[in-house]
Amino acid sequence: MDSKKRFSDRVDNYVKYRPDYPIELINVLKEKCGLSAAKVIADIGSGTGKLTSLLISHCFTIYAVEPNYEMSHAAEQTLGHDHRFVSINASAEETTLNSHSIDIITVAQSFHWFDRLRTKTEFRRILKKNGWVVLIWNERDINDSQFQIDYDAMLKSFIPEYSLVDHKNIDPSVISEFFHPNTWELITLKNFQEFDYVGLKGRLLSSSYTPNVGHPAHRPLIDELEKLFARHAINGNVRFDYNTKIYIGHLLT
Repeated sequence: MDSKKRFSDRVDNYVKYRPDYPIELINVLKEKCGLSAAKVIADIGSGTGKLTSLLISHCFTIYAVEPNYEMSHAAEQTLGHDHRFVSINASAEETTLNSHSIDIITVAQSFHWFDRLRTKTEFRRILKKNGWVVLIWNERDINDSQFQIDYDAMLKSFIPEYSLVDHKNIDPSVISEFFHPNTWELITLKNFQEFDYVGLKGRLLSSSYTPNVGHPAHRPLIDELEKLFARHAINGNVRFDYNTKIYIGHLLT
């Protein structure tokens, strides 16, 4: 499937059940990247605007660049009233933004979908001199609890595609290659979500690799999810713990 269309049929679940980003991220960007009310941000692969909504009150303008119509429309519904928000229907490889116009590029939960070589060329084009690139993932701490271990095992067992498209395939060597010849810094923050069963199911269905309603693999997966929840729920809830990983660096421009 075209990566730009992968989330079209699961936007509602994405909006409701994907994690936000910890507020501490703002202080990291202020300290490391000089984030301020004078800065112009390009949030690339901005999706439904989860990161955009956190950043918007801390910058002069934020360009939300997203190629998927359904996802960008969701962001426009939420953020379109704010004069600092500009929605751009475009890709990471061809943002349509002006050359040397951006102070900070942010990429949350989407870098692993990009053509990295073309994206690097495009980021160099749109960044101002000494501009920053910030790559961010909310990464499930799959070894934090028996629930997390069993949930990850379920994904591997019932969804063959999971291991192929999982963003954890982006390892430090890939990050180093992208920022080369410059170096980069990793900062990790803690984050979490708590779910009842409806929320857990929605969280599962928000992932692009999850077989949706009507797919022959959907019902067996949901049956297993129900068993997993029954085994691990405490007071009607289970908890996802995340490490929010923030990779910060310069690209030569």
